[in-house]
Amino acid sequence: MEASPYLLAIIAAWVVAQGAKYFIGAIQTRSFRRFRQLYSSGDMPSAHSASVVALATVIGLTDGLYSPIFAVSVLFASIVMYDAVMVRRSSGEQGAALQQLLKELKSTIINPRAAKGHTPAEVLAGAVVGLLIGLVVFLATN
Repeated sequence: MEASPYLLAIIAAWVVAQGAKYFIGAIQTRSFRRFRQLYSSGDMPSAHSASVVALATVIGLTDGLYSPIFAVSVLFASIVMYDAVMVRRSSGEQGAALQQLLKELKSTIINPRAAKGHTPAEVLAGAVVGLLIGLVVFLATN
């Protein structure tokens, strides 16, 4: 039984990007105890961007750059990356501001979770990781 290069690219890109987040966080904090970095959202590089770009790369190389499914995958990747920077980042900043306000007011309201989005640099780094992983998966499976 042969593994799907499409699924392999998605999984490999996600694992590499999340692993990179962990190691970058460990270097920044000088501690390897922040295991939350292995599954959290936000930070460098964007695992969402890495996954969708890896998928689009494998689709483009396998099915052709002029195929309809490649066009759909590029649209999908563009939406995910736009959302990471514009929508999720904005809502995360609003959540952090709300948490700060509740803290300053000494409110009894339980602090809401503020999911982090991404900076453009984090999304770009994720896209580069995804492109590289997509190329590696394509070459390894063909």
